[in-house]
Amino acid sequence: MEKAIIYTRVSTDEQAEKGYSLRDQKQRLEKYCQAYKIEIIKHFEDDHSAKTFNRPEFNKLLEYLNKNKGQVTKLLVVKWDRFSRNMEASLNMISKLMRLKVTVEAIEQPLDEDVPENLLMKAFYLAAPQVENARRSLNTTNGMRRALKEGRYVSNAPYGFKNVRDEMKKPIIVHSNLAPLIKKAFELIYSETWQIEPLRKKLYKEGLKVSRSNFYSLLRNPIYCGKIRIKAFKDEPKQIVQGIHEPIVSEELFYGVQDILDGKKKANTNTHLLIAHIL
Repeated sequence: MEKAIIYTRVSTDEQAEKGYSLRDQKQRLEKYCQAYKIEIIKHFEDDHSAKTFNRPEFNKLLEYLNKNKGQVTKLLVVKWDRFSRNMEASLNMISKLMRLKVTVEAIEQPLDEDVPENLLMKAFYLAAPQVENARRSLNTTNGMRRALKEGRYVSNAPYGFKNVRDEMKKPIIVHSNLAPLIKKAFELIYSETWQIEPLRKKLYKEGLKVSRSNFYSLLRNPIYCGKIRIKAFKDEPKQIVQGIHEPIVSEELFYGVQDILDGKKKANTNTHLLIAHIL
């Protein structure tokens, strides 16, 4: 009777999006082993991404195999994407397990490795999850950039704002309880009665818990006057667009502070001349 370790894995995103179930995977593997007279020596399950093999339970699995060499001949998974979603990492791990006399098999994507042509199918099974990850990442990036160009801020809200959903259930940012302190920061700097670091320490005590570098970045962020900075991507240059959120400070105040930060003696209210400061 062959002896096997069964391995189940699901990430939080996969469980939410696709309904993957650790219990269902385990039941399928147990049923398979029962049908083919394979003894299950151990079961390991992970709830981590498969982009790398740096997963808690998989590390324990490897530790077990190293301590019990020769006792296990198979590592069984339901599908190859439960094993890994990275082709290069998969091949390296398969070679490592082979040195321990352990073969990896996906019960719902079986391959007869005595048939040379099946190596192509194995390569496909191992590459497909990585291609899917890359496509999903690109779609996410394109979707986020499209939303930004429409003036909709979709990342984690910066200081002074919070993430909510509008009446169409789309993401938007609105003022948080820190908004008055953000406005106060701009006003006091613009009045030239406060230097940046003393002002940061003052506002820190009042509840704006921001580090020195983050405070300076905050003062440079056009999000506070209603605009959104979009980074360059591929052949698209960086740009600033008008946001749909309510600004915390006026454009005149924001760009006036940019003049002061740039070492000018007096704030410049000609805002169109100051775009270059924040691009």
